Amino acid sequence: MLLRCGDAPIPVTLPAEGAVTVSEVPAREELAEHLPRTEMPERVIVAGQDAALAAVLTHLLRSERLDVEVAFVPATRTDATRVYSLEKGAKAGRAAMEGAAHSTPLIRDDLGVVLVGCAQLTGPDGGRLTGETYVDHRPLFTGEAAGIEIQPTGHAPGLRAARLGRMRRKWIEGRAAQTGGEAIAVTRDGMPEPKRLKRSTFYRHNVDWLSVR
Repeated sequence: MLLRCGDAPIPVTLPAEGAVTVSEVPAREELAEHLPRTEMPERVIVAGQDAALAAVLTHLLRSERLDVEVAFVPATRTDATRVYSLEKGAKAGRAAMEGAAHSTPLIRDDLGVVLVGCAQLTGPDGGRLTGETYVDHRPLFTGEAAGIEIQPTGHAPGLRAARLGRMRRKWIEGRAAQTGGEAIAVTRDGMPEPKRLKRSTFYRHNVDWLSVR
């Protein structure tokens, strides 16, 4: 199944006939309609941006259907293409049709939302973050910081995190990044979390996703 998210271009290497058009970042109800748990296709091709891929993987996670293969076809380079060494445009379309699925670490947070490219945690309205972050057992910061960035790595242990606002970032890799603070503003793959949180944890899920490449 080909999901066209918003007005995402479909490269000539993909058959456009039969494509299902959904919102730029498809809502849970749209995905439940087109990807019902009991009638999933073997492979889903997502034409769109990182947030669209994350929405589809979040739906598969919550549906307990991570056995479905997922191909990503963005028009341009994105954080996710870098993380997972994926193509863009026509080459991505060809890989979506001809590529093989590879078991890949799935990074999610404690709200059950998948991260595919980049998350940033700051204080409210982009202000400084007061609190602490640990990556596994190692402290990233305690006290006050401009914020932190969390990225999947595409390989074990699963993710990495660094402080924002530094000329040279010092990344720490681990299986989980846990942040506690007075008020945490979280942005995942360019999409802001509506709530201000006291705690936020990103971690590797116990089941991988099947990335086509």
